[in-house]
Amino acid sequence: MDKTSLKAAGMAVGVDIRMVEGRLECEPIDPDDPRYSLDFVMPSMRMVEACRADDFVFCQPYIDAGMMTVDQMHRAAVRYQLGQTRSGVPMFWMIDEWQEPLDAHIGADGWLSTLLKAREPLLRAWHPRHCLFGLHLLMDDVRCMRADVKPLVCIVESEASAVVLSALFPEFLWMAYAELSFVTADLFAPLAGRKVVIYPRTDPGMAGYLFFDELAESLRRQYGIRISVDALLEEHASDEQKSRCIDLLDFICEGRMKSDEGRKTKDEGRNHL
Repeated sequence: MDKTSLKAAGMAVGVDIRMVEGRLECEPIDPDDPRYSLDFVMPSMRMVEACRADDFVFCQPYIDAGMMTVDQMHRAAVRYQLGQTRSGVPMFWMIDEWQEPLDAHIGADGWLSTLLKAREPLLRAWHPRHCLFGLHLLMDDVRCMRADVKPLVCIVESEASAVVLSALFPEFLWMAYAELSFVTADLFAPLAGRKVVIYPRTDPGMAGYLFFDELAESLRRQYGIRISVDALLEEHASDEQKSRCIDLLDFICEGRMKSDEGRKTKDEGRNHL
């Protein structure tokens, strides 16, 4: 095995690392030797902390438009435990309700698990679990710990949209499912008994809306989730917007821009009178 492999790296710090039935197992070669840790090989809270950041390019357009403040961006970065790669690409951590990091969505297309598996042959049998982005807020948000206060859980596709919407509508818990292909009923199990609204990204064929509309009935039966699928975009987005597959944040933003342009036109008209 290559000297740069996980096995060799483990031996260098006094731990025997192996893959057993798709699970990574390790034990110290010398039980009294404390020099072993997988914290920077597999997703861990130490890894989350190591890449923490609080300034993000994806927030800047909303800050410039006056929809979000810099302070709100920083607070959201802490709540969602956002990170960045060395090249400045945002890392959206999938941290479950028990505060365990499972994976990270890097930008809009990449996954940390894919990079780790490509780097380390021993991890190729690892099948990472996913959860809803923002799920850790169920334990982190004090409102969720009070029996008389259970904030509405609002779910969108894009993690970046969830972060910005959390600043616009802080009374709700905003989460994201990241990719439609990852969505299964089990993903929603931690939300059992909660009130949930899903805002799917729109598309010309209503594929996202119809998918969740069908899934919702299963979630009601299996987990007692009081779930609804919002039809706002299907009913009010233009054909052009649907062709771009916009999401809730896009719709709010573009509606605000249109409203601002309308007010500007009216003001200019009054100035000419």
